[in-house]
Amino acid sequence: MKEEYKKWYSPNLNADFELLAFGHSGHPVLLFPTSMGRYFENKDFKMMESIQWFIDEGKVKVYCVDGIDKMSWYNKGVHPADRVKNHIWYDKLLLEEVVPMAKHETGHGKVITAGCSFGGYHAANFAFRHPWTVSHMYSMSGAFDIRGQLDGFYNDDVYFNNPVDFLPNDGNPELWQMKIVLGTSDRDMCRGDNERLSEILNQKGINHWLDIRQNADHDWPIWRQMLPEYLSQL
Repeated sequence: MKEEYKKWYSPNLNADFELLAFGHSGHPVLLFPTSMGRYFENKDFKMMESIQWFIDEGKVKVYCVDGIDKMSWYNKGVHPADRVKNHIWYDKLLLEEVVPMAKHETGHGKVITAGCSFGGYHAANFAFRHPWTVSHMYSMSGAFDIRGQLDGFYNDDVYFNNPVDFLPNDGNPELWQMKIVLGTSDRDMCRGDNERLSEILNQKGINHWLDIRQNADHDWPIWRQMLPEYLSQL
């Protein structure tokens, strides 16, 4: 499995940014880490091993992006307004730096977003904010209401980064073209979040798969089963 470490100075973050890229061709996948996780987390927890066949066969090229949750949503040392602003810089980094690189390297016009737990939030938020650049969104045990991280603070920036708020009012036709999977399980603490988002999508007539696994927890073993199955449908 081809693996490449990438690091560059990001003008959006005003800091260095790191990621691991796996593969040589195929659909570009932006794979996010969990809460406050780093770019090597999905490798360390053997998610990359679980999808190695798709990588080796040239079906996908996976970009394990770094996270900045410690600077944004989990940064209790700054005002909630600044937590959101820091996330917006991260969003711009993905849109203006990572996505163009992934498209250029693979020759595909759109990317896939995926992630587990809080990574599922990132996958969904980016996909729904920028549906013209995302073909598939795979969330595994994601949480989609960010307000719990903001100590009661709310403004337009929060609204436009909170999928359960902005999605009901979003009429971008690209949303109806996206392939969406919401993976969860019977013992998943985020099951309610997934059922809520599924209902929003249902109300809009947006086709998707709410995948509720049985006898499974909010943890890596079920996520390593989910992602290969989702990629197999490409």
